[in-house]
Amino acid sequence: MIDATNRFYNSIEDASNLSQSALVELFVYFLTVELGEESATTKKITECFTVCDLVASKSIGARLSEGVKGKNPKYIKTNGGYKLQRHMREDLSKKIGAERITIQTSATLRGLEQKLPEGADKEFLKETIDCFEAGANRATIVMAWILAMDHLFVYILSNKLRLDPFNDVLAKNTDRSVKIKKVLVRDDFSEIKDSKFIDFCRQAKIISPDVKKILDQKLDTRNSSAHPSGVTINKTKVIDFVEDLVENVVLKYTV
Repeated sequence: MIDATNRFYNSIEDASNLSQSALVELFVYFLTVELGEESATTKKITECFTVCDLVASKSIGARLSEGVKGKNPKYIKTNGGYKLQRHMREDLSKKIGAERITIQTSATLRGLEQKLPEGADKEFLKETIDCFEAGANRATIVMAWILAMDHLFVYILSNKLRLDPFNDVLAKNTDRSVKIKKVLVRDDFSEIKDSKFIDFCRQAKIISPDVKKILDQKLDTRNSSAHPSGVTINKTKVIDFVEDLVENVVLKYTV
């Protein structure tokens, strides 16, 4: 969330001259519209200030509470926090400029592409970013997930010191939903569902606890994106998804 928050703040014209009240409004927009969270809490808004190296006023909670009052309130209180009234949300959307954010996020993803060596991963990431720039947010997430999983498959198969521990864990598995007891080629991994594959990788000490946590979180997002649902997949969520997987999986575990 750190990169996404800074990117959002940097996209705001003349942000350094805005009042605390105006920044609170914008961070509520960021959390509920860009990140798609159900509500913005005082704690989360304070974190946004901190991440952007800004002093967070102790009156944020009071500003939010005051914002639900009057004939033309700014906020609606919901789900333990706040979200913007429709008129506020639309006004801020025009002020921020969605097109500028899209250009910046596209540039960030293209920067990731340049970090990869020539080969299948780089070509696949290029097509993934093409999806993002075409507005296919769900497809971008699904493709980025496939890229990360396939990269780990190759990473494990490419070294006996990783393959043997993985197969040892697989042989000891007692979950009847996983019938395979040994992997020899890439297609063998298709017999293991993603959540179990992540568990096995951690048990075999192929990935760190932090990377497992990232993968578990991203798997939930992938699952929400891969099926028809009422969940909104915003551009900010997409770029966080791709950045996390490329930086913490594809680039970290070199083949």
